[in-house]
Formats: sequence, structure tokens, C-alpha cells
Amino acid sequence: MSRDAFSRRVLAWWREHGRKDLPWQREPTAYRVWVSEIMLQQTQVATVIPYFERFMERFPSLGELAAAPLDDVLQHWSGLGYYARARNLHKAARAVVEEHGGDLPQELEALCALPGIGRSTAGAILSLACGQVQPILDGNVKRVLCRYHGVEGWAGTTDVLRRLWTLAESHTPEGDAGPYTQAMMDLGATLCTRARPACERCPLAGDCVALRDDRQRELPASKPRRALPERETWFLMLCDAQGRVLLERRPPTGIWGGLWSLPEAATRAEADDWLRREGGADVVWSPMAALTHTFSHFRLNIRPLLAARQTPACDGVKDRPRVWYKPGQSPPGGIAAPVAQLVESLSEIPDRPQQISEE
Repeated sequence: MSRDAFSRRVLAWWREHGRKDLPWQREPTAYRVWVSEIMLQQTQVATVIPYFERFMERFPSLGELAAAPLDDVLQHWSGLGYYARARNLHKAARAVVEEHGGDLPQELEALCALPGIGRSTAGAILSLACGQVQPILDGNVKRVLCRYHGVEGWAGTTDVLRRLWTLAESHTPEGDAGPYTQAMMDLGATLCTRARPACERCPLAGDCVALRDDRQRELPASKPRRALPERETWFLMLCDAQGRVLLERRPPTGIWGGLWSLPEAATRAEADDWLRREGGADVVWSPMAALTHTFSHFRLNIRPLLAARQTPACDGVKDRPRVWYKPGQSPPGGIAAPVAQLVESLSEIPDRPQQISEE
């Protein structure tokens, strides 16, 4: 199929069936499109919508995002996951203010030079908000192109990725670049889905290699499987007499970077040593039910321990500030989902350990 024929079919389908009233489509400024594209990375639209609306209410402009403390940004990202996205968003906003006068650049290379913005995200911003002819290659578009052209191999390899970019460029029309970009994302998200694609309603079905060969389940090829490594950590939940729990801010890099979390120990022995220092000789741990949190590159087995005392020390540890946090109140900043789950569960524990030592 020719370039024009491909885009005409996709655009005709989108004009009748595509999504046109998503929050970031109502006022598609470069800033709003940028925030939505970052949020939509590895996250479904239905999940993103309420986060996007709260985020825009608090940070309606790039300048206000850049001026805000990172804690505030992370708090409005809490629960969305992949927190490096929020840290990069904040860092990039400050770079735009310092280096570009507060306006997102409208050149592909300049956009890609900002933290957290790759070629596909930059292309989406420039096509959706600026009307430029720029291809994109997010997960939805990769899936459509792999199935339609019968592209073999995992899209994470250099050769396959290079071919997909060539195909994406060849199909992007000179006109209607913004609607076409949205149409391709919608096509992958609503019809050419990972499981049970609705091929009978697809505008590209007549020429699709995967449909012709009954290979929709095989294409695109999955990432080669490997066993996720397992790690273990002990979460230390120290409560005071007011029912508050001690939180520490995590280092700025690494998992949950910059978020507020529970103190951790690598072993039970380290956890016991920590409690002797912080809680006193007579305070003991009460183990809680373990939980598992899966990251993209490893699985973390969390073993929570609970204890309480009257007046533990609350000074920082090196560069890690500490706070006492009362479950149910406004948090000091962003809190990772498993930490928030554990902290909120304290109010549901009828036999929470009582303070058993005096200063």
C-alpha cells in the first residue's frame, strides 16, 4: 500500500472512531502534550487521566512546574509509578526555563536533549502540538507496524528498531501530521491491541500480514524472557505514641529516588541493630505479612517489621531528612505505592505494638 493510501485509511477511521476529547486534546499546548506523553509511557490512558488533571490543576504552566519543589511534583505523581519520569519532567522544566526562555523548543534535536524526552516523545509533541511532520514510534505504533508489515524480531534490537523507524517515516503524511499521529496511537490502543485485536474493524485489515498469516499472537515478537532476579529488603516501621510512623527521604537517584519511604535494612540482623539504636533496648519487632513489588528489571521481596516507642530520635541520616507522618494526613511528598500501602495499613491493625520503654 502506498504512503498516501495507508495514512488515508488510518485518518478516515480516526475521524469516525478515534478519541478526540482526552484532557490533553482539549488544549493541546506543547506543555500539556509533553506532560501527557510522559505520563502515558507504560501507563494506560484511563489511569493517566485523573493524574493528568490533578497535575495540571497544580502545575498549569511549565514555569510553575519548574518553580515547584521536587517533593511537590513527586507527591502529585505518587501511585503513577516509574518515578524517574517525574524527576526528569521537573529537571527538564527547569532546563527549559534556564536555557530556552520558558518555552519548549520546537526543534527535534533540542527537545531530545532534554531529560526524559526521546525521539518518539519529541515527535509526538511536535506533531500533536505544533503540526510538524514528525514520525512517532511508541508501543502502540510499533505493534501496528509490526503486524501490518510482518516485521520479525524483537523491537528492542537495533536492526528491528531501525526498520520500524523507516516504516514510521514512510507512512507519516505531509499533511494532517497531528491527527495522523493521534490516529496511529488510537489504532494500537483500541483495535490493534496486544491481546484479542479487533481485526474485523481495522482499516488496515485488507493488507495486514499478521492477519493474512494468522500471526497476530506472534507479532510483534516478545522480548526474550529471562528470570527476574530477586532481591530482599526489610522495611522498618517505627511508630510513636501518637500513631505516627517514621519516614526517610530516599537518595535522589535509584529506585523511588527522592520519595519518602520507610527506613530499610538489608538483613534482619541489621534491622535489629537499627531498632536498638532508634527504639531502645527493650523494644522488639512484630513481623508483618511480606509483600512483593515487581520492577521492570527485578522483583523486590519486602519484609515489614513493626515496633513502637515513646520518643525516638528524628534527626536526619547523612543527607536523608526524616519526618513523622500520621497515616491519613497529607504526606510530606511523594510516597512509593508499597510504602503507602504499608503505612495506611497501620490504622487497620487492632493490636498495633504499644510503647513498652520509657526514656
